[in-house]
Amino acid sequence: MFIILGFLAGIWSGSAWASERIPRILETEDSILRQAQESQTRVDAMADETLRLVQEYRDLRREQENLAVYNANLEDMVRSQEAEMVSLERQIEDIKVTQREIVPLMLRMLGGLEAFVAADLPFLLDERMARVEGLRALMRRADVDVPEKFRRIMQAYQTEADHGRTIEAFQGELVTDHGPGRSVEFLRIGRLVLAYQTLDRNESGFWEPRNQAWTPLETRHNQSIRQGLRIAARQAAPELIQVPVTVSMPWMEPVASFSPGANDEPGNVPDPEPVAEPDTGTEKQP
Repeated sequence: MFIILGFLAGIWSGSAWASERIPRILETEDSILRQAQESQTRVDAMADETLRLVQEYRDLRREQENLAVYNANLEDMVRSQEAEMVSLERQIEDIKVTQREIVPLMLRMLGGLEAFVAADLPFLLDERMARVEGLRALMRRADVDVPEKFRRIMQAYQTEADHGRTIEAFQGELVTDHGPGRSVEFLRIGRLVLAYQTLDRNESGFWEPRNQAWTPLETRHNQSIRQGLRIAARQAAPELIQVPVTVSMPWMEPVASFSPGANDEPGNVPDPEPVAEPDTGTEKQP
């Protein structure tokens, strides 16, 4: 009886011990699981942080490489700009030297232009000399730069050059040593001929460069001068006309033929064709 009671008491005490230990075991396991979860969470967080840091490092490395290339390019640009500065300083100095040299050149060009106008056929003298005087006044102005002055002088030269290849008719006053001035019509064919005709069409003449005087023409030339005036004024179609031409050799006739081509540009005059020399039977010395 006592054995049975002892056995039952042992069973009871073991059951009581188990009932007390199992909850503690379960709590321990729960605690271990929570700690494992927390550890895993920290590991995941550290892994994410590691990935983020690796990506940031890569980005910073790429940026550093780009900055290195950019800085190298900037250094090249700086060296290039420094070389450009040296070149510009040299060019500025050269410009100063050029200005000191070109201003006397332009003044000599003006002097040559003035002398040329004075020695040329006496057409539009007031206008042409006024152009030269205007250029001289321009050279004294400080508010106009040297390139503009040079451009204006070259423009005046171009205007004078154009006179040599144009035909023109204009009215003006004819002043001679034989009497008061008269209103006439002038005919200019390049720099080859400068002729005049009175408004009543009864008198014609031309400028004689050798004598520096106006020379009257015979009345038989009135019609050709009149026709030349009409062609120059575009009142008649171009055709062959005879105009007085002064030559340097006395045996050549002071009359030559001139025909402005129908297809020529307005106002343009072709170069005169060469005149054959007559056979005098003697050899001309050079």
